[in-house]
Amino acid sequence: MSDSEQPLAGAHRLQREAAALGFDWRETAELWGKLAEEIGELQAAVSEGPARIEDELGDLLFMAVNLARHLGVDASAALAGANAKFARRFAHVCAELERLPPIGDPRRIVEMEARWQDAKRAEKSR
Repeated sequence: MSDSEQPLAGAHRLQREAAALGFDWRETAELWGKLAEEIGELQAAVSEGPARIEDELGDLLFMAVNLARHLGVDASAALAGANAKFARRFAHVCAELERLPPIGDPRRIVEMEARWQDAKRAEKSR
């Protein structure tokens, strides 16, 4: 991976190169089990410290890019879309912050989650 290559693009390139040489999953359905395995390994790594967590999270992200490739989706575009969606919804959550209970008050997260769900419903109804 070159210094200027973004990690998601680098993962995609590496996987394409491996696939071109025959080192690839035969069926997309096989990737779901591997994704679940990587999630389990990340969960187990939580008690082992930051270096192990980073390693396992990297494996999970690499597998997610692999799944995206098999599904015909650009992982970078998918993540950019998720970022934009989060930003839109969070802007709704943050509207009139002064009306929310103070940070630390358990009602704050409840009200923020309600606003989040309102934003989701509004997006889906459009």
